[in-house]
This record gives sequence, structure tokens and C-alpha cells, in this order.
Amino acid sequence: MARKYEPRRVPRSADGEALTTSAMIASLAAEGYDTVAAPFGHALVNLAKSNDKVVGLTADLSKYTDLYVFAEAMPDRFYQMGMAEQALMSAAAGLAREGFVPFATTYAVFASRRAYDFIAMAIAEENLPVKIVCALPGLTTGYGPSHQATEDLAIFRGLPNLTIVDPCDADDIAGMVPQVAAHDGPVYCRLLRGKVPKVLSRHKPGYRFRLGEAQMIREGRDVLVVSTGFMTMRALDAAVALAADGIDVAVLHVPTIKPLDTATILAEAGKGGRLVVTAENHTVIGGLGEAVASTLLTNGVTPTFRMIGLPDMFLEAGALPTLHDMYGLSVAKVAARIKGWL
Repeated sequence: MARKYEPRRVPRSADGEALTTSAMIASLAAEGYDTVAAPFGHALVNLAKSNDKVVGLTADLSKYTDLYVFAEAMPDRFYQMGMAEQALMSAAAGLAREGFVPFATTYAVFASRRAYDFIAMAIAEENLPVKIVCALPGLTTGYGPSHQATEDLAIFRGLPNLTIVDPCDADDIAGMVPQVAAHDGPVYCRLLRGKVPKVLSRHKPGYRFRLGEAQMIREGRDVLVVSTGFMTMRALDAAVALAADGIDVAVLHVPTIKPLDTATILAEAGKGGRLVVTAENHTVIGGLGEAVASTLLTNGVTPTFRMIGLPDMFLEAGALPTLHDMYGLSVAKVAARIKGWL
């Protein structure tokens, strides 16, 4: 492996062509889906109108976590903490001790890497109702390892008392805000920001987010994909593509990573006759895939099992469509891998 001060090899395709990128940042590809602008910010404003204990804090990132919507609507309940994530989490803990319901926002890398000890000691150990909502989870930015939180689930899954949510789309985000606010304890939420697609209600009309519950979005006889975050969108799109080849794919959406809905996962994986695949926007180390694998093995459920996720490495910088294709998160790559495993 090349070190930072050594030349890095240019990634190349199978035919030797250099895999180049056209831009550093691109929107999350969601062809054919309607989008909602800043669903988190608007959902938080709606919640705060009926709950005067809700407050919002950020570490100089209100624009990039959609908290600016809340700041503009309720400036007296908004706290700008500057570029100091440890202070952000400590202040949120203090507000929670005084009876408030603080939503603390930053980037996922900064919460998981810079502020972990403060989250552990000031929030999780005390079981305080701080809601940590973080943008740029996994591979949702092209700015390279400094901003790609590819290991945040692995870091936080081992922290007692902490509930972890990885929403798929605007429907999930709008539904999760009031439910995590009502949860009596700390919550870590991965956040899709900006123009966020509406996915789940198209595939399952009437879909509603339910904290702690996995939900079957699409039935199928050949493959069961257990997915979370925007990879549920990719799994659903891949399922549509694979149907043209006569491959019937079920998609079980798991928006709550911890506590895991083991009962639903075991029931679906235990039906037999289906390849079981997990799909996540996170390294294959310590995320949904390993959590599901452990659940199946320790309960004696042993289907043919595969994982789709990011590799155990620091990722390249570049445009998201290029990176998603490079690391296997695009619809085409997801469909190809499932087809190859059958």
C-alpha cells in the first residue's frame, strides 16, 4: 500500500483504462425519483412548533446539515458552537440535563472520530436524550478519507445506550425526527441532506418509518437483500433490473442498526431457499453485514450469505457516480454481484 508521501497508482478498469472523475462532489444519484429539499430541517421545525424543549446545535455546519432551516425559523433556539465538536457534544449534554431535547449536527466523521469520548462519557454513559444527526455518512461525499465516514457504524455500535438510525430517504428522515425525539435516550442518526429522494413510499405506498423495526419493502422468492441507508434504494432499483432476467429479489429495509430487529431478520432469512445478501453504505467491517451474520449464526439460521459494502480501506476522492461504481454501490454493480452469486 502506498503511503501518503509516495505516488498513488491510478485506478484502472479491466481493459486498462484509467478511471477518472469529473468533479469532486456530485448529488446522490436517484434517477426517476422525486426529491424533497432539506427534509431534516423542515421536520425539525415542525416538531419544534409543538415541543418547546427542542433545540438545535451545530459545529459551524448548519448549511451542510440542513439545520439552517431550523436556525432561520427559530433563531432563539439555535446554538452555533463553532468548529469545536467536543464542545458541541458537551453543550448538548448540558442542555439535555436541563430538560431540553437537543439535536446536535455535524459531519459523521467529526462526531465519530473527534468527539467520540465526549459522546461516550457525557451523553451515552449518562443515557441523556441527545440526538446526534450527522451528514456525509459512508460514501456520500467525494472529498476523500478526511470526510468519508466509512467506519462510523463500527465505532458507535459498541457504545452502550446508543440507538443508531440509518435512513434511506426523505420519507425515513421525516418520520424519524419525531420518533427519535420521543426516544428516552441518545440517538445517532446518519443524515442525507440537500435534495433527498423519496423512495420507499413509491415501492411501498403507505410506508412509515418505525424506530427499531425492519420492514419488507419488496417481496421475492430467489434473493433476500437486507439493506440500510440509501443502499435500500440501490437494492430496490437492482431488484427491478434483475426482474427482467427472471430473478425475483426481496428487499428488507433496516433503518435501525441498533437495536437490530433480529426477530424480523431471522423470520425472513429462515424461510429457506433464498440467497441472503446485506447491503450497506459502510465498510464491511463492523456494520450491518456483520451484525446480521452474527444474528443468523448464533440462532442457527444458515442460508447462503453474502455482503455488499465498502472495502476495508481508505477510499479515493472524486465524483460520487464514479466512486459508487468503483466500490460496488451503484445499481449496476449491485445487480451484477447478486446475479453472479446465484
